Amino acid sequence: MKTKLIMVEGLPGFGKSTTSRMIHAILSEHNIESRLVMEGDTDHPADYEGTACLTEEEFGQLLEVAGPFKEIWIERAVKKGSWNLLPYQKLKNEYGASFPDDLYHSLAKKDIYELPLDLNRWFITDRWEAFAEQALHEPAVTIFECCFIQNPVTVGMVKHDAPEDQVTDYVLGLEKAVLPLNPLLFYIEQNDLEYAFRKAIRERPEAWSTGFAYYYTGQGYGKHHGLEGVEGTLQVLEARRELEHRILDKLGLTKELIHNSLYDQETYRTVLMDKLKQHGIIP
Repeated sequence: MKTKLIMVEGLPGFGKSTTSRMIHAILSEHNIESRLVMEGDTDHPADYEGTACLTEEEFGQLLEVAGPFKEIWIERAVKKGSWNLLPYQKLKNEYGASFPDDLYHSLAKKDIYELPLDLNRWFITDRWEAFAEQALHEPAVTIFECCFIQNPVTVGMVKHDAPEDQVTDYVLGLEKAVLPLNPLLFYIEQNDLEYAFRKAIRERPEAWSTGFAYYYTGQGYGKHHGLEGVEGTLQVLEARRELEHRILDKLGLTKELIHNSLYDQETYRTVLMDKLKQHGIIP
């Protein structure tokens, strides 16, 4: 069976976005229909981005204070068992300043990625299973920038400091869901983690690095190990990389470890093309 899913993983600053866009461009040049889904896409078909998870009681309370948004909440909420899923980030993007900030922040506290790990895993795995079932019958190759390994590891290890076997089982469950798509995983590596991460800090908004450092050191693994600031974040990232490599070793799907340490886009593109040819994705 032809590959229907290509996934790109690696640490921040290692080149996941660049790699994903290159793969999409290469497939397009070969007239291969493909869909590129980047990190943070509020229409992500296999993940939940900016989605609040509310009980019936919480959703009822929300409707009581929704004012002119009440009908919108009712229309846009998705029922999942006894839960109501509300895409608050997408709604904020659509309605801008008319969407109250206090309401936005209260919904963010109910985000699916703020749930206990076992409940988060249930929602996300179900989402991946539904995606795989649909993608199996579609002609396009889907390209995901991260979320397959990154999200389970960051929510499991970084946020909750969960045991390694729980985090590993989370990823293996997602692998089981997508195996019918004959997936190909590109894992991007860099020789110098610190250089790559500090380069990302220089190139991205200050709010990104501040929020990132807090996520990595203000809770879970970082807090448990007494780590702080950029130096502490680097230590968490190194521990994350080691865990991800152990998880990679346990994955049975087709995977390629690719180094992107030279930042030479022409050479890197050639490497990607060779790998895509090797796996029969392009002629």
